Amino acid sequence: MAKQFDVAVIGAGAAGMMCAAVAAQGGKRVVLIDHAAKLAEKIRISGGGRCNFTNINAGPQNFLSENPHFCKSALSRYTPQDFLALVKKHRIGYHEKHKGQLFCDESAELIIQMLKDECAAAEVHWRMPCKVESIARQDDGGFLLQTDGGTIEAASVVVAAGGLSIPKIGATDFAYRIAKQFDLRMVEPRPALVPLTFDDAAWAPFAPLAGIALEVEVATGTMKGRNATGGRFREDLLFTHRGLSGPAILQISSFWQAGTPIVINLLPDMDVAQTLIEGKSSMKKQLGNIVTQWLPARLAESLLAATGLAADARVADLPDALLRKLGLAINAWAIVPSGSEGYRKAEVTRGGIDTRELSQQTMMASKVPGLYFIGEAVDVTGWLGGYNFQWAWASGVAAGQALAA
Repeated sequence: MAKQFDVAVIGAGAAGMMCAAVAAQGGKRVVLIDHAAKLAEKIRISGGGRCNFTNINAGPQNFLSENPHFCKSALSRYTPQDFLALVKKHRIGYHEKHKGQLFCDESAELIIQMLKDECAAAEVHWRMPCKVESIARQDDGGFLLQTDGGTIEAASVVVAAGGLSIPKIGATDFAYRIAKQFDLRMVEPRPALVPLTFDDAAWAPFAPLAGIALEVEVATGTMKGRNATGGRFREDLLFTHRGLSGPAILQISSFWQAGTPIVINLLPDMDVAQTLIEGKSSMKKQLGNIVTQWLPARLAESLLAATGLAADARVADLPDALLRKLGLAINAWAIVPSGSEGYRKAEVTRGGIDTRELSQQTMMASKVPGLYFIGEAVDVTGWLGGYNFQWAWASGVAAGQALAA
């Protein structure tokens, strides 16, 4: 005999556990299903093991989607302060870091335990590890789930199976397969919050800089007009053997389009050309000595070589045009990545279930009553810094409350 539930939530990550707890607290009989043997690995490894569980500044402006207004409803109804209240209720110590990011004082395990405790208090039923092999619509409008642990009947199904990022901890395309089965449109998924890579030959002069880090401003795309698609961030950048990483690059990777450049200002607080030109009469040092006062020595040497300028040239002897060329190389270094490190290193997946197929109030598929999609499976992608967890909590609560109503 099939086990019968009001709600089956598939995926016991951040969004799934939150949704299951809220729906069950509202009186529904809920089963939470996950194929993994280890619970909530993405929470466990986040924030260096301390879980950057939200950002106090999180709002719709911090999210990317082909339907940018979709996230407003859920985010306005469940805010960072709401999640913080839950953290405080469970007496979890936390602290604020860079730009509103909130982390556990101790371990990410405390957030996982908090969500487990919320589910336990509401008597959520668990099936884990348990793989869902198929979902079928029944004549009464409910759903029949065939799993490797038996058959489950549910009046409603919530898909919280995440995206494709970090396959080594169990990421799959399950959510996308279910969307395709029920003829729901998709926004092409791609890696986001991911290091960018470059053609070996093009990167060869910079590969020896691996390990150098500095604060920069990085931009890409178009940031003006109604159809703006670009982004601009001031964060730390890290040179790697294959390309660029660090928070600045992870942020801009979500906006970057293949074949287009990213533009990096290596000295965002200085107009290099203006400083050099105005100081020609007083700058007695060689160009290399001056630039290495501003930038790490190896980076300064590489940039001078790339622009064809001799490190031992005296600034006073150089024409303004060459100094402007160097200024452009430092303040607007334009380079075209060949790709990214892919889902293996991506923190999230951009794209997913097209939100125009879903209710922004409930997260239910408009043409499949009783079928919901939440969290990373949906085409809503946050910036780096706790925003994607806030979307997980908010979308999970939106679906959970709708199911409990």
